[in-house]
Amino acid sequence: MSQADKLYRNYFLEYASYVVRDRAIPDLVDGFKPVQRRIMHTLFEMDDGRFMKVANVVGATMKYHPHGDSSIYEALVNLANAELFIEKQGNYGNFLTGDGAAAGRYIECRLKPFAKKVLYNPEITEYVDSYDGRNKEPVVFPAKIPVVVVQGTMGIAVGMSTMILPHNLLEVLEAEKKALRGEKFKLYPDFPGGGIMDVSEYNDGMGKIAVRARLNASDPKKLVIEELPYGVTSDAMIASIEKANATGRLKIASISDYTAEKAQIEICWQRNVYSEDMVDVLYATTDCEKKISVNPLVIVDGLPKAVPITKMIKFHAKHLVEVLTAELENEKRHLLEKLRARTLERIFIEERIYKRIETEKTAEAVRGTIIEGFVPFEAELGGEALNDDDIERLLKIPIRRISLFDIEKNKAEISEIEGNIKAVDYNLEHIIDYAEGYLTELEEMLDKDAFKRKTELSSFETLNVRQVAVRNMDIRYDQETGYLGTNIKTGESLLKVSPYDKVFYMKNNGEYRVVNVQDKVFIGTEGLFYINYGDKEILSKEIFTVIYRDRIRDKNVYQIKRFHISSFTTDKMYSVVSGEKAKVKKMSLWPSAIISMKFKPGYGYKIMEDTARFADFPVYKSPNAAGQKLTGKELQSLSIRQTKDTSTSEESQPSLLDGIDE
Repeated sequence: MSQADKLYRNYFLEYASYVVRDRAIPDLVDGFKPVQRRIMHTLFEMDDGRFMKVANVVGATMKYHPHGDSSIYEALVNLANAELFIEKQGNYGNFLTGDGAAAGRYIECRLKPFAKKVLYNPEITEYVDSYDGRNKEPVVFPAKIPVVVVQGTMGIAVGMSTMILPHNLLEVLEAEKKALRGEKFKLYPDFPGGGIMDVSEYNDGMGKIAVRARLNASDPKKLVIEELPYGVTSDAMIASIEKANATGRLKIASISDYTAEKAQIEICWQRNVYSEDMVDVLYATTDCEKKISVNPLVIVDGLPKAVPITKMIKFHAKHLVEVLTAELENEKRHLLEKLRARTLERIFIEERIYKRIETEKTAEAVRGTIIEGFVPFEAELGGEALNDDDIERLLKIPIRRISLFDIEKNKAEISEIEGNIKAVDYNLEHIIDYAEGYLTELEEMLDKDAFKRKTELSSFETLNVRQVAVRNMDIRYDQETGYLGTNIKTGESLLKVSPYDKVFYMKNNGEYRVVNVQDKVFIGTEGLFYINYGDKEILSKEIFTVIYRDRIRDKNVYQIKRFHISSFTTDKMYSVVSGEKAKVKKMSLWPSAIISMKFKPGYGYKIMEDTARFADFPVYKSPNAAGQKLTGKELQSLSIRQTKDTSTSEESQPSLLDGIDE
């Protein structure tokens, strides 16, 4: 590898790593991409309880995010529309219609109390220098819930992407409780626009889902789309419906969009078209049904990793315990410091140590006197001697406070602090119960109606266009011109087809082929023996019988073969006979029949007539077989008569010809 190649490789790897970790993929710990984390950090810094202009927040965030204001503005709008951490005021757009938000100078936002409770704790948050070194920003927030599971995310990086669907917050909190208790749980996505979802292939967030619109087909002449699938706007939905209508898959008289706070798209049908018949067609041909593939890629310990949803929940259950433990230990440290301060203050005043320093002339003497005065009380201080901070704190007590010192109030404060320390110790000893109680507190902060499940879980078969295509086109054959198709004006209708069907035909000369439905295709003037749908399941049930004359060593031999057609390639021409001199004499679809043969006179035959039965000959799996010898005598006539106890198979179409007389 040359030096230039090494240089390019290193630069590419550095760029790829930067895009993956610092732009596109969220961190598992707090569920934020860097721009989202910087927005939240800025909001925590600016928070005063009042609404702030989004433009101001964007400007302040630029101290931390070096990629321009538009990316910050879009990320803030998306965060606010998730309605989890940010309270919004003004026009933030409409995800149902696809309308964008107003400019940042017109809309406002502020933090919700839920955000502070879940994310904010500067004392246990690790900070690093911002890109210009002038400020500090968090590496990750100590999030207490799996934010990325609740909000979902989508991102494209170099050589990889992430797609995590949003989940119901209340269900996520309950799942986190079960994870704390070691119980099993399952989580499925939930979308703000509702709809219907099949999660049979969700595979714990590693597979795919199928989503459907909710359709109201109670009115036979007017169908209403009441809920849209995830990721589909009303404009996109109407565009897909109009496209299906233009190609003839739907028969729409008019379509109207009344979507505002809820989806409402009304479709009126043409004459003789009814809502119940069009439901499956809408699912198959429009955006009323979509499949979404998911890939839960997140940053774990600085590296991208695909993590199933249940593992994310279990990780956050463990992480919640770690964060709450750190907060409790931090709270205990503060309480112990407060207890020490109150105890020092009580001893300093109650034992009148402050009086002993009045005659001292130097700071060193004052310090020594205070230390000496506290020696008898070291046990009350937990065996710890005074330090410089303790002495400095005591010397700052004002005379007025000393003179008005209330010993009973001090004892009550100390007693309260000691009680709080015991409570913290109890919570640390029962940290799992404490964590579960914390999650219950979070649930109580939420509006249950606002966060109830909106997407219905169901099971349905995904439809494709071929399954629901209406077979309303006529296939005709004009023997004079040799054309077959849907745009042939002469001849009777041979088959009803849709634009997505394939057609199998067999000509009188034994040639056959499968073609796609077309306006017009030339097949020859030999005439048709059989036509049907190009479906292997149908054709494999038909028994074709062919009697043909073949020249073997200059002698005319009549062969018979019976066979199924179970394989073919579209547009490839086949023949039931092989050899230039082979000629088809008779073809039939009857499963059982009697063959009558009359031989030519003058050849010295003792028997001038003979019969044979179809049942005397085997049925081959392929038309490539040579068949068996029927007779080696010269024929004057050949006829086939169907036996009375048999009939054609149920799947077959009536043949155009019962046979071919010589």
